[in-house]
Amino acid sequence: MGDLKTYSDINRQLYSRQLYVLGTDAMRRLRGSSMLVSGMKGLGVEIAKNLVLAGVGQLTLHDPSPTCWMDLASQFFLSEKDVGRNRAEASLPHLAQLNSDVCINTYDGPLTETVLQGFQVVVLTDSTLEEQLEVGSLCHQHGVRFLVASTRGLAGQLFCDFGEKFTIHDPSEAEPLENGIQHVSQGSPGILTVLEENGHHFQDGDWVTFSGIEGMTELNDCDPLPIRVRDKWTLEIGNTMDFSPYLRSGVITEVKRSQIRSYKALPLSLYQPRIMAAGLQGTQRACCLHKAFLALHKYQAQTGRFPRPWHLGDANELVILAQSLEPLQGEDNKMLNEPLNEVLVKQFAMTSTGDLSPINSLFGGMAAQEMLKAASGKFMPLDQWLYFDALECLPEDGKPPLTPEACAPRDCRYDGQIAVFGDDFQKKLGKQRYFLVGAGAIGCELLKTFAMLGLGAGQGGGVTVTDMDTVELSNLSRQFLFRSQDLNKPKSEAAALAVRSMNPTISVTTHTNELGPDTEHIFGDNFFSSLDGVVCALDSFQARKYVSKRCVHYMKPMLESGTQGTQGSAAIFVPSLTQPYNTLSEDAETVYPVCTLRHFPSTIEHTLQWARNEFEGLFRLPAEMINRYLQEPDFLERMEGPQTLDYLKTASISFLSPPQCWRDCVVWARGHWQHCFHDSIAHLLQYFPHDKVNTEGVPFWSGTKRCPQPLEFDVSRDTHVDYILAAANLYAKTHKLLGSEDRDELRVMLQTLSAPAFHLQAHAPIFANDQEFEQASAKWDSNHVEELRSALAKWPGTSLEPQLFEKDDDSNFHMDFIVAASNLRAENYGIPPADRSKSKKIAGKIIPAIATTTAVVAGLVGLELYKMVMGHHCLSSYRHSQVHLAVPYFCRWIPKAPCIQQYRDMEWTCWDRLTVPAPAPGQPELTLKGLLTYLQGARLGLSRACVHYPQENYNLPVTMLLLDSYLLYSRNWPEDQQNLQLRVTELVHQVTGKEPKVGQKELVFEIGCEDEEEDTTFPPLHYCLY
Repeated sequence: MGDLKTYSDINRQLYSRQLYVLGTDAMRRLRGSSMLVSGMKGLGVEIAKNLVLAGVGQLTLHDPSPTCWMDLASQFFLSEKDVGRNRAEASLPHLAQLNSDVCINTYDGPLTETVLQGFQVVVLTDSTLEEQLEVGSLCHQHGVRFLVASTRGLAGQLFCDFGEKFTIHDPSEAEPLENGIQHVSQGSPGILTVLEENGHHFQDGDWVTFSGIEGMTELNDCDPLPIRVRDKWTLEIGNTMDFSPYLRSGVITEVKRSQIRSYKALPLSLYQPRIMAAGLQGTQRACCLHKAFLALHKYQAQTGRFPRPWHLGDANELVILAQSLEPLQGEDNKMLNEPLNEVLVKQFAMTSTGDLSPINSLFGGMAAQEMLKAASGKFMPLDQWLYFDALECLPEDGKPPLTPEACAPRDCRYDGQIAVFGDDFQKKLGKQRYFLVGAGAIGCELLKTFAMLGLGAGQGGGVTVTDMDTVELSNLSRQFLFRSQDLNKPKSEAAALAVRSMNPTISVTTHTNELGPDTEHIFGDNFFSSLDGVVCALDSFQARKYVSKRCVHYMKPMLESGTQGTQGSAAIFVPSLTQPYNTLSEDAETVYPVCTLRHFPSTIEHTLQWARNEFEGLFRLPAEMINRYLQEPDFLERMEGPQTLDYLKTASISFLSPPQCWRDCVVWARGHWQHCFHDSIAHLLQYFPHDKVNTEGVPFWSGTKRCPQPLEFDVSRDTHVDYILAAANLYAKTHKLLGSEDRDELRVMLQTLSAPAFHLQAHAPIFANDQEFEQASAKWDSNHVEELRSALAKWPGTSLEPQLFEKDDDSNFHMDFIVAASNLRAENYGIPPADRSKSKKIAGKIIPAIATTTAVVAGLVGLELYKMVMGHHCLSSYRHSQVHLAVPYFCRWIPKAPCIQQYRDMEWTCWDRLTVPAPAPGQPELTLKGLLTYLQGARLGLSRACVHYPQENYNLPVTMLLLDSYLLYSRNWPEDQQNLQLRVTELVHQVTGKEPKVGQKELVFEIGCEDEEEDTTFPPLHYCLY
């Protein structure tokens, strides 16, 4: 199969997000790997695509068969013109475009013993049981990692055999556990108490090491040792009896250790399978599917074909074959005599001819991830079988069953899908109008899925996609619709062009607008009213919540998904049936106390956030403020608070004497180094000396407060010079001057500069906590602004160039400054430093990503999309999903129904609304009084038939009426009574100063009623304008 190269160099910019998932060592092992994918139908190409994006060393595509019509339903690199061509040969040029780092070739001969020995990992995706057993035995014999991946209609299987002694170098995805140390006792065993109030997450038997301890220094950098957990805050760490007494500081860090696992060959595992499943019910269903796949192999061997779509006679034959199989055995060799689920086997048989893109996407991601584990030793492999089905996608009970005639092949690209769902459903898919928000990694996979499904590919149908971003180099390793020639192009446009080549009939409309309040004139009433559904592929909680709000407003179903490393989730939100997205729990962004960042950091996250704040406060905010001052000299009158004025002071001190040359920039950077890492620390210690105690005799510098030490500038230390080089260059860029990258010249220049003098009065007051800081904020007066205005009046008048933080450009000095500033700050406080990679991830808020997870999540979304288009009405038909491929872990559950609220005899959910119809032609608009009377006496229209109300009219005595944040009416305010005769739109204009937007069909009010419960939220009141 060709010579295998070992790659030590990695394109860190291309694989930047994936490196945060796999790490450098695992990535290097991948770059030296050789893999074979046998079978280039829909599943095979999904696996190959994910491996190429991941950057494996060498990949061979094996498939002796020609393309047929059935393949086009999910093989996105094949088209009508490829029918009759070899599948592997036709796919190769498309796969090669994904990643030039990967050496890809094809092979169409038999998989002999000699051929198999040329690979580290082999997967069969379209093979008979006889071939699986033969290849599996040879691979096991020669130490080749072997997988079987197979999909049939709405079901799939995955098998892994990584040999008898497989080394897992790093079994988990999580970063090593780390805690600050509060105290370590002298004893046998020594008791370590962690610093954090929330305790630790260590477990018995974990191995740890220590760093940064003062006093008991014998522990620092010791060989890893095991621990025992006593409680949430304390650990036993072995004999410390003879060690020095503990004084302060230190970090305890988990040490990950490799594991050895053993796997059985396929012949032994076939009837004694180890199956990954959740719970007894999941295990029984998986065992039933295991038998169904075995019976299918037997049926194919006997008849030379698969069961015909929705042919009951063929399905019954498969059930008989499954019943005739010998019983499966458990790990203890006992027979598993579970009764066969005949309904499941019949559904499996009637749909097994089908070939569906979502199922292939799901299994293609999982199989590829297992192959990456096999080559890298990173993460815990599957042990050993996995089964999955989504037969709940089929028509719900009570609907007419499909017929063989409706699902017969038509020699079209959708034959694989028609075999499962029928021709009428295919036509319905083509008429759908969907909105995809986001064309990043998940968005690309979803657009591919839409193209394969034929979503919006018929008359009247279409897909609208919007994304404000452009294609960057780091996108190419996981956003597979983009190529190098797409760099700097709008993502939505590049992605649309790519999927049109996969399915020329799909209609895609592109936008480059962010979906939000500012674009509601584009994505407004007419736009949302025309949609059948919305698919959200965003990485921001705030953006997702906005999309959900719009979907609830327009009563549109929403599909949502997200990934982080090898973890992913997919969810569906159906009007009136499920809770909406914004009722689900989510992780809020961490906000650190101001005084912690300024004076009392205890973790590297604190110092990195401080460094980010420094960057903004030095190189962006002051420049923006000075530029704004040049345009609006009076804007300072609107500024308040010491934090804002701190930035303005920086502007007055640092910028009002602008540099004229590179040396001036170096002098400034050297002075700022002295200020940050020496003078400000000395100033802090004057306020709070190292031996200070509070009124209770407790040392001030204890707990999470680390006592800092000033640094002395040393031109021979790289970190010191790194800071000066980065800060001086950024300062020069801000002032539109030329910088320099010559470190030797910089060192010489620095040696000629004397340390700036320390002046206590040059430093701001110090606050021990945020409460003191806020109290000082309230006392800040306007004299500070006046002083700054006088200083700014002397500005020479030229604009500056604000530096907008960009983490992925290694030549702009942004990350150089962040890393150096953070690590110097960490040195001040005795905090272990972070390398560039970790610093970039934390400061840049990078979400680790890998193509395999994205593919799995997109497949799960595609399955829920089938249900939405088919119009499933039962809550039990839908699924939320969560995956963790590193473990591996797979969980699906039925969504929760929306919560019911009640007021008197009225019940509703968050999907309901009250509707006031527009006046009839020629009739005047309601006054405020008329609206209140209408609400109290009329029987209002509600959106759902299942809302419960009495037969008589509603009785809603409204006490409050709001529009957005504007209070339009309060019954308790006498002055509001004079507005009762105003027309509703007149009242809105009078209070808000705004008119309804052009084309706006309704106003949406919030109401409050008398005697309502504190937590009652009434349905929104939709007041129709026309």
